[in-house]
Amino acid sequence: QVQLVESGGGSVQAGGSLRLSCYASGFGYRRTCMGWFRQAPGKEREWVARIDSLDTKIYAYFAKDRFTISTENAKNTLYLQMNSLKPEDTAMYYCAADSRRYDFCSDHSRDYDYWGQGTQVTVSS
Repeated sequence: QVQLVESGGGSVQAGGSLRLSCYASGFGYRRTCMGWFRQAPGKEREWVARIDSLDTKIYAYFAKDRFTISTENAKNTLYLQMNSLKPEDTAMYYCAADSRRYDFCSDHSRDYDYWGQGTQVTVSS
């Protein structure tokens, strides 16, 4: 059974940092596209970052230079290190897997077939 479980969210002040974790089980997550998405209240879910099986990392424009996506294979875990957080980063953050691709990963949530439950990030000014 495929499971993605996020953790690490919380409340921080602007300029602070958080590291989100996503524990993956039930599938070979390093052989698939993995991504982070976020959704703020009243807004559509948007892509944040993705990593493929060759460790290629791509970021949304707002995440570049502030966020880092990474994996720790021994722990079956995907991470999102977020630095220099801004109030506009406030959202529910989700990790997702596209089990049908291992490269040329998508930026669209519709292409990801497995999702975690989300972890809330709140940034105050």
